[in-house]
Amino acid sequence: MSLVKWKILGRVVESGLVAVVRAESSQQAVRIAEACAQGGVGAIEITFTVPGADAVIRDLAGTFRSGEIIVGAGTVLDAETACIAILAGAQYVVSPFLNVETARMCNRYQIPFMPGAGTIRDIVEATEAGADIVKVFPGETLGSAFVKAVRGPLPQAPLMPTGGVGLDNVADWIKAGCVAVGVGGNLTAGAKSGDYESITRLARESIERIRQARGR
Repeated sequence: MSLVKWKILGRVVESGLVAVVRAESSQQAVRIAEACAQGGVGAIEITFTVPGADAVIRDLAGTFRSGEIIVGAGTVLDAETACIAILAGAQYVVSPFLNVETARMCNRYQIPFMPGAGTIRDIVEATEAGADIVKVFPGETLGSAFVKAVRGPLPQAPLMPTGGVGLDNVADWIKAGCVAVGVGGNLTAGAKSGDYESITRLARESIERIRQARGR
């Protein structure tokens, strides 16, 4: 594993919170990222459901060159999209499911890959394909009890839920054994009304709950 890849994964786990962003423009994405950074968020994920997502990633990667926040790509469905994201400056790639060609693309360029999984078999196949963190998805359906159950036979699996994660349950996921959590609308909803301060506040509160859940 390259030193850069190690540092990226370390930043994600250290913060424990990945902000999943579906912005309407690159300007809005930058403001969300700034609000998240002020709240201590270690990583922001720009989904490819956003029109011009690669341009948004490129803008953010240029804005946060000093590494105060890690910029990644989400909803990556294939290797071609992964390549576009990587060339735009994405520092990690997230997918709702395992695509082996995408895993190979990310491994080729030493970019952390986080595919989605909803069963124990999915998790095993993802780790065998070289996934660095496995996204438990959809989180609102599976619940933190699923993670606790999986950790019995697979204590080595690095898990991160996305979907349905919010301030009220973030500690449950961490206590169940997740290395980090992905939070979307429950964190960034304030951007729609221009209330970026709420994003910073929620980020800080979420990270504090993560810290407490880790017993620190």
